[in-house]
Formats: sequence, C-alpha cells, structure tokens
Amino acid sequence: MLKHPRTTRMPSLAVYGDSGMGKSMLVEKFKDDYTLSAREKPHGPKAKLLVVELAGRPNERRLFAQILAVLGAPLNPRATIVELVRTTVRLLDDLGVQVLVLDEIHNVLAASWREQRVVFNTLRYLSNELKLSLVCFGIMEARQAINSDVQLARRFDSISLPRWIADKEFEQLVLAIVRNLPLKEPSVLTVKGLRRILLVSGGVSSSIFLMLNDAAIEAIETGEERITDEALERYKPVGKTRRLSNDRRR
Repeated sequence: MLKHPRTTRMPSLAVYGDSGMGKSMLVEKFKDDYTLSAREKPHGPKAKLLVVELAGRPNERRLFAQILAVLGAPLNPRATIVELVRTTVRLLDDLGVQVLVLDEIHNVLAASWREQRVVFNTLRYLSNELKLSLVCFGIMEARQAINSDVQLARRFDSISLPRWIADKEFEQLVLAIVRNLPLKEPSVLTVKGLRRILLVSGGVSSSIFLMLNDAAIEAIETGEERITDEALERYKPVGKTRRLSNDRRR
C-alpha cells in the first residue's frame, strides 16, 4: 500500500483477530517502521503512515480530534466540523500520509447506527480526498461494522488472525519462544507438552507467551533452569495471570 500509485480509489485492508492474537504488536511494528512525527523531525522526510487508536465511542468530531492529537496539532474545542475537516486534510496532505491505520475499529460498534454511518462516510471521504489507504485492526465483531457499509466494505481486503492449532507452525512458535528464554539448560518439550500449552492458552498468542514466561520464572526460582512437560502439566490459570501450582513452589 505504501508503494501503490495514488489512484482515485486506494486499496484498503481490514485485519481481524481475537483479543491477544497480536494485532497491537503488528500496529506497533508498522508504526515504528514507517511513521514519522512532524514534532520529532520537522524538516525531515514526509510521513507515510499514521496510526490512530479509536478510543471510546467514536463520532465525527472525536475522530478528527484523535487524528489531530496524533499529529500534534492544537485543537480548538469551539471549532466547527468544517474547520476540523479543513485542518485535518491540510495536515495529512502536508505530511504526505499514504496509509491511515485505525486501531480498535470495533469501538465503532459502541456508537449509534447513525454515528457509525457518519464515521464510515468520513473515512471514505479522507481516503478519496487524500488518495490514502485505510488499514483497520479490530476483533472479529469489527467485520460486522465494516460490512454493514457496503461502499466501504468494497474497498477492503480482509485478513483474519486465527488462533493457533496443533501444527508445525505452532511448534515452531513455541520453540522460538523457548530458545529465547534466559535459561541455562535446554528445554525439550514433547507432543504432550505442546498439547498442554495449546489447551491452557486456547491458542491465543499472548497466553502462550505468558504461560512460557511464567514457566521460565518457575524454572529459575527452583533451579531447574529448563521447562519440562511436567512443569507445564502443573500450570494452572489464576485470575488474569498464570502461575504454576503452589505445591511446586513449596
């Protein structure tokens, strides 16, 4: 999309996935690689990508306010919608933004049907006026919001981030995480251990990382210095965090 020639209707992308599947990490990766704040380098090259998180209950005014806040522009609370539009379009054009990333797009569902239509109409307008691509990240329910606007949905290709399943890719993920843990001894996990990780985590990326991280802490505290199938079997979710059984700690 960054390399795509500027055309009347730019390609756009929607990325869906359950909470904890790594959407925010992808957004941060793109942000680190391609964004450039005018405040950081006012005389540097133009920005190509702008990331805006749709916090709260989006509406037209809040959308423009959030974009202007990311751009570091002062916001007049008494400004009319027309003034907000003019200022936003001018700044985005001056910076040369080619891709507008909207994180947490599912928050649009908290708005009324009319507000949703206005927000989507605004996004279409920005894409048309500035010839920029839209990239939206959200949970699976966000698909419903975007697809409800036929004109907007036609612009989007979509990618889903499915939960992990018992396959080679999942095994490679676990091995990559384990190899990077600060343990003195090599951890050798069998199919039994891998199945346990998948069962407890539900195939959610953040839960897999958390489980293995907690297992590594346990291994260091006990002097085991490696993760074993047995340690994973003892692992039990506790509230919002994961911890191994207290029996092992004692």
